Amino acid sequence: MAQIHQFSVVDPNAKLADDVVVGPFCVIGPNVTIGAGTVLKSHVNIHGDTVIGERNVIYPNASIGCDPQDKKYAGEPTKLVIGDDNVIREHVTISIGTTQDHGITIVGNRNLFMANAHVAHDCVVGDDTILANNVALAGHTVLGNRSIMGGQAAIHQFGRIGELAMVGGGGICLMDVPPFVICNGNPATPHGLNVVGLRRAGYGLAELNAFKAAYKAIYRDGLTIAEAAAEIDKIIEATPQLTRELTHMRDFITTSKRGIIRP
Repeated sequence: MAQIHQFSVVDPNAKLADDVVVGPFCVIGPNVTIGAGTVLKSHVNIHGDTVIGERNVIYPNASIGCDPQDKKYAGEPTKLVIGDDNVIREHVTISIGTTQDHGITIVGNRNLFMANAHVAHDCVVGDDTILANNVALAGHTVLGNRSIMGGQAAIHQFGRIGELAMVGGGGICLMDVPPFVICNGNPATPHGLNVVGLRRAGYGLAELNAFKAAYKAIYRDGLTIAEAAAEIDKIIEATPQLTRELTHMRDFITTSKRGIIRP
């Protein structure tokens, strides 16, 4: 049976795994499911149709599964699904979805949400991301795997941040940020390739040079998006070990509805 502190309120219809730990002054609603090994430190509120996976740690005053901050929301049945091994620090807010989108907010695995971060309705957060203090993801945004958002950074509604991209502190992303790119500023502009992140991810010199060539095609050669995509196809042929990564980069820029950040 879950370890529930006597000063917490857990609805009898909530589903908690046997080894879930609920600290003092937490409130858990009736449509909540919490997986094995998850720990709620104290003063955590979890509501809505919310599914939380295994081994997550949630710190005081987090509000999980809260109603969307969207005036169109009228209590429709929507969801929040959170994966495994996430760390959700103090005062983080993560909303359920809305019927204006797919009706679900999705958070992956092994993410770190630092204090006061906000994940709005209908967002999709990948795996192994970091949201530093006071980061704000507006509704319907997508955060790629292993991406990093510096403190006070924000994404516009329907914006996308690509895999292993990095947004510097205070960066305001009004357009999409391609994979593997570093950006900063208001509005955010590109400042090169995330070389440090790529090295930490295990890519060698040959791969780094291929990534740099792709970045050059997008940002330094004066090409259109279609022309840059054609150049990336050539780089893929020359560097087949990066087929997945460079195809992702090519597809990201060619499918962007908001457009990508520019210098």
